[in-house]
Amino acid sequence: MTIKKNNISCTDIENPEPIQHKPRYITVEGPIGVGKTSLARKLANTFNYQTILEKGEENPFLARFYANQPRMALPTQLFFLFQRSQQIQEMKQNDMFEPVRVADFLMEKDQLFAKLTLDEDEYALYEKVFNHLTINAPIPDLVIYLQAPVDLLLQRIRIRGIIEEQQISATYLEKLSQAYTDFFHYYDKSALLMINCSEVDFVNREDHYELLLRHILKAKVGSRQYLNFTSSLL
Repeated sequence: MTIKKNNISCTDIENPEPIQHKPRYITVEGPIGVGKTSLARKLANTFNYQTILEKGEENPFLARFYANQPRMALPTQLFFLFQRSQQIQEMKQNDMFEPVRVADFLMEKDQLFAKLTLDEDEYALYEKVFNHLTINAPIPDLVIYLQAPVDLLLQRIRIRGIIEEQQISATYLEKLSQAYTDFFHYYDKSALLMINCSEVDFVNREDHYELLLRHILKAKVGSRQYLNFTSSLL
């Protein structure tokens, strides 16, 4: 059965043959609480892609970082660096078997967080470790950058109730959001789709999700699109 909404056909999504420009490697990015992982999982299910997800729950320093950032920033960041590096290496080794993926992180985000949280001496040490790893991460075909106001991010963090995250402050989220804005202002390695998520629910609103799919399927190499969900789009 074929169901059509917003001029996108579910048949087109399930059958890859008619689609000429479907991204084979998609990354979803954005600050904490914006909905990266939920969207990445839904896209993977739609396209029958493998997921590569952050594993914050495995970082033994993360809870202590949120409680005392100056003291715990370096071990927290180094753990994430090694973890993401390992995930990238495993992905490259399996390329011939799993060529299509959705991830909820860019490797570059590691340096973004490091610059935000580490002091000058710590960042110098971090850079030496980063350069020694020679990661050479694959470049996504499409990056979906999710944005939302800080008060909405805090609300979502409180609702989802992850204990380690409950100590995150508005000040930290503001700095993080600005760091993402600055980073993506100059980002040009992949097609980029920027989305204002203030009034978006990709998990429970199929009209929102299908409109997003329409933009994904028409994304072109090197393109930059901005999608602001308003009543006029739905």
